[in-house]
Amino acid sequence: MANNPLFYDATVIAAVNAATALLNSGFLKIYSGSQPALDGSVTGTLLATLTFGATAFATASASAGTVTATANSIGSATAAATNTAGYFVLVKSDNSTVGASGSVGTSGADLNMNSTSISSGATVSCSAFTITEPQT
Repeated sequence: MANNPLFYDATVIAAVNAATALLNSGFLKIYSGSQPALDGSVTGTLLATLTFGATAFATASASAGTVTATANSIGSATAAATNTAGYFVLVKSDNSTVGASGSVGTSGADLNMNSTSISSGATVSCSAFTITEPQT
């Protein structure tokens, strides 16, 4: 028999809403280097720390087998160091890692930036950030 669980909209929406609620007043931190393995330690140079709003994400919704949550406005930040952005980490407001990280690039990455070259003192901003979760 095949192993093919299909999670209904309400279940995945609840899971995504719970995960994004952990980011209320939390941070999107951008680092140099390679994205750590699952549950791996954060390494590299911290380049910028952007702040999520008190309500970090709008309520998730489902469409065509995917649940999506879009971040509300994210504050810009002044870069703390000069280096090439390699990955990001989503962090709770108490600075404990939520357990989500992703790649950074100029296209085809989890976080796409105009340029991955970040210079100390420059403004770093994020105009849109979306989390998606497949239901299968």
